[in-house]
Amino acid sequence: MEKLFQVSIITPEKAVYEGKASSLIAPGELGYLGVLANHAALITNLIPGKISFRDSSNKLTTIDSKGKGFLEVLNNNATLLLDSI
Repeated sequence: MEKLFQVSIITPEKAVYEGKASSLIAPGELGYLGVLANHAALITNLIPGKISFRDSSNKLTTIDSKGKGFLEVLNNNATLLLDSI
């Protein structure tokens, strides 16, 4: 079984997703970033693009982000703060 980590995707209007995931792919300024459990601490800018993650049941979900934002990864928690979805 794959290791899981907490993912929170938040816009000013609402929390889009909060739950466990086994992987996350997000659009960074220099290219797409992949995050797995036990990833090193990271803070980076995000640009518009597709955000994909596999939840605890291994279902792939893709969200189309239309705005900029930030990604923070720390202690098996990934938080994406986005302008808009």
